[in-house]
Amino acid sequence: MSSVSPIQIPSRLPLLLTHEGVLLPGSTMRTSVDSARNLQLVRNRLLKGTSLQSTILGVIPNTPDPASDAQDLPPLHRIGTAALAVQVVGSNWPKPHYTLLITGLCRFQIVQVLKEKPYPIAEVEQLDRLEEFPSTCKMREELGELSEQFYKYAVQLVEMLDMSVPAVAKLRRLLDSLPREALPDILTSIIRTSNKEKLQILDAVSLEERFKMTIPLLVRQIEGLKLLQKTRKPKQDDDKRVIAIRPIRRITHISGTLEDEDEDEDNDDIVMLEKKIQTSSMPEQAHKVCVKEIKRLKKMPQSMPEYALTRNYLELMVELPWNKSTTDRLDIRAARILLDNDHYAMEKLKKRVLEYLAVRQLKNNLKGPILCFVGPPGVGKTSVGRSVAKTLGREFHRIALGGVCDQSDIRGHRRTYVGSMPGRIINGLKTVGVNNPVFLLDEVDKLGKSLQGDPAAALLEVLDPEQNHNFTDHYLNVAFDLSQVLFIATANTTATIPAALLDRMEIIQVPGYTQEEKIEIAHRHLIPKQLEQHGLTPQQIQIPQVTTLDIITRYTREAGVRSLDRKLGAICRAVAVKVAEGQHKEAKLDRSDVTEREGCREHILEDEKPESISDTTDLALPPEMPILIDFHALKDILGPPMYEMEVSQRLSQPGVAIGLAWTPLGGEIMFVEASRMDGEGQLTLTGQLGDVMKESAHLAISWLRSNAKKYQLTNAFGSFDLLDNTDIHLHFPAGAVTKDGPSAGVTIVTCLASLFSGRLVRSDVAMTGEITLRGLVLPVCSM
Repeated sequence: MSSVSPIQIPSRLPLLLTHEGVLLPGSTMRTSVDSARNLQLVRNRLLKGTSLQSTILGVIPNTPDPASDAQDLPPLHRIGTAALAVQVVGSNWPKPHYTLLITGLCRFQIVQVLKEKPYPIAEVEQLDRLEEFPSTCKMREELGELSEQFYKYAVQLVEMLDMSVPAVAKLRRLLDSLPREALPDILTSIIRTSNKEKLQILDAVSLEERFKMTIPLLVRQIEGLKLLQKTRKPKQDDDKRVIAIRPIRRITHISGTLEDEDEDEDNDDIVMLEKKIQTSSMPEQAHKVCVKEIKRLKKMPQSMPEYALTRNYLELMVELPWNKSTTDRLDIRAARILLDNDHYAMEKLKKRVLEYLAVRQLKNNLKGPILCFVGPPGVGKTSVGRSVAKTLGREFHRIALGGVCDQSDIRGHRRTYVGSMPGRIINGLKTVGVNNPVFLLDEVDKLGKSLQGDPAAALLEVLDPEQNHNFTDHYLNVAFDLSQVLFIATANTTATIPAALLDRMEIIQVPGYTQEEKIEIAHRHLIPKQLEQHGLTPQQIQIPQVTTLDIITRYTREAGVRSLDRKLGAICRAVAVKVAEGQHKEAKLDRSDVTEREGCREHILEDEKPESISDTTDLALPPEMPILIDFHALKDILGPPMYEMEVSQRLSQPGVAIGLAWTPLGGEIMFVEASRMDGEGQLTLTGQLGDVMKESAHLAISWLRSNAKKYQLTNAFGSFDLLDNTDIHLHFPAGAVTKDGPSAGVTIVTCLASLFSGRLVRSDVAMTGEITLRGLVLPVCSM
């Protein structure tokens, strides 16, 4: 033993119970503390202690700590390691725990457990002496044959490693500076060993036994390294061979053997990618970036993760349509015919497209406009965008923005991230393959916002004609010209679009269809489409315009034609069932003609004649074609009408007026009913009215009371004071629907005036508008 005085550990130690690893003297280990007793040990001993002695713990291996304090201690391992707590790190996620960095000092044996709660404390006996070895420690005397053999294997193992690594070089120096009896524990903790083997080394108190048990572990590690070097050697030779071959191929190319070199280049993807970069028509800035990246790619081994990222980036740069575009069809007459054939009505949209074509004829380098179609659902905003692309002869690409809440969807991800990709704009350009397509930004009013950024803010650059000629995607990191792209955005309302984004777009309102327009759309587009989808012909089904009007007024209530299209599809399916059943019966009758004799056939036909006649109405046999859809057929197929035209019935007495209400679906009519009764002059309002509508009602009654003499309005007692001994009840039907807004004022005035004058309101007039206290009707927005 050394002459240096040993360090003595305390005779009583708090015990840290572990079951994940084995700490040996002279080694360092990180361990997680999350059980009840171990947490108490860290909090009460380590975090509150102020002396060096409070940081010394007894680490007991192969002993799990119970989850709660109520459980008894499990049997403790006989031998443990005294350790010094070097570092304590706490965390509350996913649950409270600490991570300890501990260094082993020496072995000890548990004599007696003195205390179990809040953490175990035991009386211990030190088994080996930890000695302080200064850096100038002299080499120890020869410890015998086992010591020398162990030292030889240890040196052989370390020299098989890469000595250029600082940790390996430091370990080699430690072999010469540390005492021999400390080496078995240190090397066992370094080499690949199991916890069971480490536990055996910890239990080996005798130094001789420790050497005997550690030497086979070193020999096993040395043999494993030798085998690993044999398997790696051919791969290293192959790498050297590849590096040596590449300059030869360049020399061959210079010397003129072009035919062999072309065959090699066809098989080399990198060389082909380099050719595409050289022959592409990308701008100079993008070309410089690609040349720089291809040089980096040549120096990378294919096993590097960045190799695939760089290659994907270069392939995208080559595939982008930097200067490839389609030629616009500028024939205005043909464009007008095509738009009229595809869509009925929508005069504003058609006019704007024809204006663009006219200006495009006069000026070739016209920037693409930024249009925004705003209207209720189902009026054909998306299909108009597709027709615009067809009219111009351009490629069409739709980008659905509903629910998008990440600005990287627009601008792309930076290439520093794993799994990065370009944004939807650049991806769309790659898909269509030209730089002047028609991009439809669908549902731009339904963009979201999250921690990943605001996509509406990212669209500011895309939809600005003064900036999008230099659009920079985060993934590309070079500018791309979007000025030739025709952007068309669609929205149901402008209320949710940020003001800065709305300012960059040309708003074109797309109103809902009238009944006459819906009838024309149904017979020009919807009915032929449904007949084709269901395999029917006009010779099998006829839907007159009167029936179409009944469907529109009694079974649908919308601004667009989607519900109308679904109802027509339901009618076609019902007719298809009748047609299929009729064909099945015809085939059955034909088979009976072939298989039966003439006399039997007459008998059978005679017997079945009443049945076939009775089945005529059910099976829709060919003689009854075409099937005419009338009101009775509608009721059988679609059920009873969902909406009734009850305007005239509800306006059959004074005190009822019709108002107009705006909705995102195009608008609704709203009835206002009033009644009067004897009372104390109170005004009662019902129908889930908001504060603004309540104020409009009070405003209306005040104006009527002040002008009662002028318009000869009296209450039931003949008094011009309308509230004199009279209560008024004002009701807005559909009480389950919340209503609010300033434009109901004129309707309330008309309703109350009708009530007090006894005159009916016209059933074909609906009204909207805010009134003032002087009786002025203010203009309504967007009307």
